[in-house]
Amino acid sequence: MKKDHTGSAFDSFLAEENLLEEAEAVALKRVIAWQLKTAMNTKHVSKTQLAQQLHTSRSQVNRLLDPAYVGVSIGRVAQAARAALGSAFASK
Repeated sequence: MKKDHTGSAFDSFLAEENLLEEAEAVALKRVIAWQLKTAMNTKHVSKTQLAQQLHTSRSQVNRLLDPAYVGVSIGRVAQAARAALGSAFASK
């Protein structure tokens, strides 16, 4: 006998618990951090070099690349992406 799904969707549960926005932010940050790390490896850009290009500290770059740290502004993420990816970022 086939049982019908009677529970709510996980997104609905997170929304009811006021956790959906935070969960989406963490998921997005993980993807962005992974993409930045991949781009840095491809272009052979070190954390120190990225920090110099961004005129910031290496500890700030570490926070930027930390998938769990969501306290980074989208402007800073975009700036880092342009520095790591160069003109390739503009075309994506």
